[in-house]
Amino acid sequence: MKKHFTLLLSLALSVTLWAQSEDPIIQKMITEATENSQLEILGHQLMDGIGPRLVGSPGMQKAHDWAVDTYKDWGISARNEKWGEWRGWERGITHIDMLEPRVQSLSGTQLAWNPSTKKDGVTAEVMILPTIKDSLDFVKWLPSVKGKLVMISFMQPTGRPDYNWEEFAKEGSMERMKKDRDSLSDLFNDNVKRTGYTTRNIHEALENAGAAGIITSNWSRGFGVNKIFGARTKKIPTVDLELEDYGMVYRLAASGQKPKLNIVALSKELGTVPTFNTIAEIKGSEKPDEYVILSAHFDSWDGATGATDNGTGTLVMMEAMRILKKYYPNPKRTILVGHWGSEEQGLNGSRAFVEDHPEIVAKTQALFNQDNGTGRVVKLSGGGFLQAYDYLERWLRPVPKSITDEIETTFPGTPARGGSDYASFQAAGAPGFSLSSLNWSYWNYTWHTNRDTYDKIVFDDLRDNVILTAILAYMASEDPEMASREKSVLPLNTRSGEPGEWPTPRSPTRKGGME
Repeated sequence: MKKHFTLLLSLALSVTLWAQSEDPIIQKMITEATENSQLEILGHQLMDGIGPRLVGSPGMQKAHDWAVDTYKDWGISARNEKWGEWRGWERGITHIDMLEPRVQSLSGTQLAWNPSTKKDGVTAEVMILPTIKDSLDFVKWLPSVKGKLVMISFMQPTGRPDYNWEEFAKEGSMERMKKDRDSLSDLFNDNVKRTGYTTRNIHEALENAGAAGIITSNWSRGFGVNKIFGARTKKIPTVDLELEDYGMVYRLAASGQKPKLNIVALSKELGTVPTFNTIAEIKGSEKPDEYVILSAHFDSWDGATGATDNGTGTLVMMEAMRILKKYYPNPKRTILVGHWGSEEQGLNGSRAFVEDHPEIVAKTQALFNQDNGTGRVVKLSGGGFLQAYDYLERWLRPVPKSITDEIETTFPGTPARGGSDYASFQAAGAPGFSLSSLNWSYWNYTWHTNRDTYDKIVFDDLRDNVILTAILAYMASEDPEMASREKSVLPLNTRSGEPGEWPTPRSPTRKGGME
């Protein structure tokens, strides 16, 4: 049975007020979160001081060490727990300048794990993919890329996001724009297909043919935002240019003006480095071998500083732990927080923890995960656990009405098959729950983009999330009963028509980035 409801309808106001007023621990936690919040300080230290946290980078290691030191300052036991190894790499300076047909500095950056240029960079003419008849035609054309910078992304015909067109375009204009854009995109994609490659693997052919570098542009459908991921070249630089400059250079090349760029993209290869999860815990006083887990991945992509993916989830869990330690220092069950590494490459840190600690997973009362931006929590699913309504409703009861008013719940829900770290625990049968946030233009403007920075954090929403998380952890710890793990019957698979199956645990990649 599936239930959708707003908690305002399910929780009587009198019960909520009673729970808040009669439990001094909860009231003290709410007061601390609102009147003595450390979120801004922690956010500044993590995002501004340490910066991006790419797996295998010095920034990731600095973040792990900072978190351990911070927890210890709060009197909370903490450690960095090794689970694997990764290619070590450190981002350096990126500077991209157009030298011909005129001089202009361009906005862009090297991709993660980019092979370093020399200090004076690479200077070369830019070319675009011509119209290709077939793979043989592409092979004939390939020698022409030697010593050239090759643009391999679709040139967006407009840098205005669709919502801007919807607001201002005259009747019919937006429809024509979309039709033209779709047509041009289809032509570009069909042309790439005829080479025998895709935009994900054409890099190797171009590099082997002697190209001087690769230029991409992964627009995120918003003003000034691009997605920044990893390079696929071994020896030549790969950079991402922001839409405006990519389009300008592309048009200059297409019109025969032979633009020339200088690309400086410095980086350091650091060999093989260890990868960690940061684990902190407040030991249980009555049932120390049973666990309430707070969960947030610690790593990020490095096009910006990883503020909302997942700096905000990290801040919420750290602040909740600080408050719990201050006002609930002797919980009945152990309260453990996991700051997972390498979530971005496939939930590796949390999958490793599940694989390495079956005794903890088997005794997990509940896990609460936050990972989708800066917004206040607005969705909570039962994750496919048949009885989740019974205990989650009970644990949510003392949460302030102003917070629960915002939350839509779905019971029993379905288990996740990826997406974030709670999926690692659900697959192993542990009650893991995603505290899903309000959008705040996350997917276009901050998720994996070059604009995911401190200034995008909405601290008022985070304070609500801290209160929610701390109370859920407190209530789950205090509950006299162990939460049921009974699984619901999943819906039929729409493709196969077969009954849905519960996801199974997957092993992590323990040696990464070294192929």
